[in-house]
Amino acid sequence: MVKLTLLSLLALIPLTFSTPCSHQKHVKSTFDLNYQTNAEPYLGSLRLIQTSEDKEPEWMTENDVMKLKRMNINFMDVTDFLELGTHLKPNSKLEYPVNPSYHEEVAPFIGNLTTKYLEENLEKFTSFHNRYYRSRYGVESSEWLYEHISGLIKNYGDEDVVSVRKFSHSWPQNSIIARFEGYDPDKKNDVVIVGAHQDSINMWFPTYGRAPGADDDGSGTVTILEAFRVLVSGKFTPQRPVEFHWYSAEEAGLLGSQDVSLAYEKEGRNVIGMIQNDMTGYIGKRSEEHFGIINDYVDEGLTKFVTKLIGSYADIPYSLTKCGYACSDHASWRKAGFPSAFAIEGDFSDSNPHIHSPNDRPEYISYDHMLQFSKLSVSFAIELSHV
Repeated sequence: MVKLTLLSLLALIPLTFSTPCSHQKHVKSTFDLNYQTNAEPYLGSLRLIQTSEDKEPEWMTENDVMKLKRMNINFMDVTDFLELGTHLKPNSKLEYPVNPSYHEEVAPFIGNLTTKYLEENLEKFTSFHNRYYRSRYGVESSEWLYEHISGLIKNYGDEDVVSVRKFSHSWPQNSIIARFEGYDPDKKNDVVIVGAHQDSINMWFPTYGRAPGADDDGSGTVTILEAFRVLVSGKFTPQRPVEFHWYSAEEAGLLGSQDVSLAYEKEGRNVIGMIQNDMTGYIGKRSEEHFGIINDYVDEGLTKFVTKLIGSYADIPYSLTKCGYACSDHASWRKAGFPSAFAIEGDFSDSNPHIHSPNDRPEYISYDHMLQFSKLSVSFAIELSHV
């Protein structure tokens, strides 16, 4: 009998990561024999990977890409999105207010936020073996999320005002977009976006490994889900459209958000502002509880307005922090030419050490901390829907 070492076992298991090239022929998936899909085979394909705005993208193998992941090097997989940022934009960049001014409207919605649903939804979302964008678990978790959002709309919403749809990609897991229609016909092309990513990853065994992703980014997913819940149940009717986005395949190089932002760019949408919620649940060890507000690779004006929202509506302070190139989905919107911002759980260097592993579990999460980010999401949606 051959004795298998850990290294030999690793060698037997392919580390699949990339998404299909558009020219490849559609065949039955090889990454999960129990899951039927129209996705192309991924093994052996090269991906065009960019790790800096100052460097040209490079062709990399899947193992090369996974090495970047393990080394905590941020990247965008630009293989199928080279035209992102090349289309003309509406010439109507918004000057953000000096201070928030819709306190009377925001306050009742914030008052209805609760940690009860944050906890219930995160428990369910982390019960999937992983939420990897090419695994059957990633498809199942995305379907649960879509059905849950649909149920909120059916039970509490006005379906003439709020709706939800699946945004399909060339990989199995959909992104999800919920939308509140605006009542001002002159602003129907505008959109305010609150975002998070729904996928998770085990950095050693992406397809099969356990990756509960409680913080990354289950926390952001349920944070904005709770904000969406109170807006639906409270009959929110914005002046301009407001959307909540749950992106697929962030962990694979911001693939889902690139796909969505490119579509909006091609359609000539006027994105008033986008805020990303990626990791909102962990309180760091080196400082008091606070928001981390990313101040590199973001829109300066929008980010300043986000800090004003925190001062007006949240109960904890903020500090500015950096996360580098392409550290989450806000980067896709920035590359497309739209103003984006990013709120994270605290100082980026003191963030959750358990991510991308089986240990990213709810026991390391503070639901009270997450609730502060739900308050920010509600105020962001309401304030920017009217200014």
